[in-house]
Amino acid sequence: MIQNSFIFLPKISIKKEQSIWRQGITNWNKFISTNKIRGISDKNKLIYNELIKQAKKALLEEDLSFFIKHLKQKYMFRLYSYFKDSIIFLDIEPFSKKDILLVGLFDGYETKTLIKNINLDKNNLEGEINKYKLLITFNGSAYDIPMLKKVLKLEIKIPHIDIKQLCINLKYKGGLKEIENILNLKRPIHLKGSPFDAYKAFLASQDQEYLDLIIQYNQEDIINLKPIAEFIIKETWNKHYHY
Repeated sequence: MIQNSFIFLPKISIKKEQSIWRQGITNWNKFISTNKIRGISDKNKLIYNELIKQAKKALLEEDLSFFIKHLKQKYMFRLYSYFKDSIIFLDIEPFSKKDILLVGLFDGYETKTLIKNINLDKNNLEGEINKYKLLITFNGSAYDIPMLKKVLKLEIKIPHIDIKQLCINLKYKGGLKEIENILNLKRPIHLKGSPFDAYKAFLASQDQEYLDLIIQYNQEDIINLKPIAEFIIKETWNKHYHY
């Protein structure tokens, strides 16, 4: 996806990018090797060639700062296929409106839970996230990331893909569980619905049994986020950005 993309170039819109594709210029190498591209001046062509060369170098060296600088947030999903083996899925569970009970992480193979007053702190979480190239959340732009910044003073330094925004663009409405139903993703019976009762019970009793149940809810969320992300990103690319 990213090597077929020109949207990071100055003044290149989706419409302009699609025009480039229709001319048979479907990747960076073809763009550079084509002398004349309809709709692009000779001056801009030279500028774009240099930026694409920088992008190729950044991708080869896995220097994601280039894409953070040049690629808008809503197009970060185009990095997914290239870095699909180095992705961390994240979901937080609140302790209150102003605090975090736990952060769940899933690398596609194993889950890890960081818990308040046990192993959840800025350095620990930052170290875990920075092992990977991409961060994926569901509604993280509106909730998880602001909470992490507020509570832990955490700054996310890798590209972030918010799957909920892509779902909205594709007209899929509702929260994570509604999207799971659309894709026929199953949960254990005891983990269906909302964990609200478990939250209330844990806050009242601090009982480990209720904390364990909240952790299980969280793990289901982040594990199911992987197939959701794969489906939604593929559909987004195929529906709007095919050539």
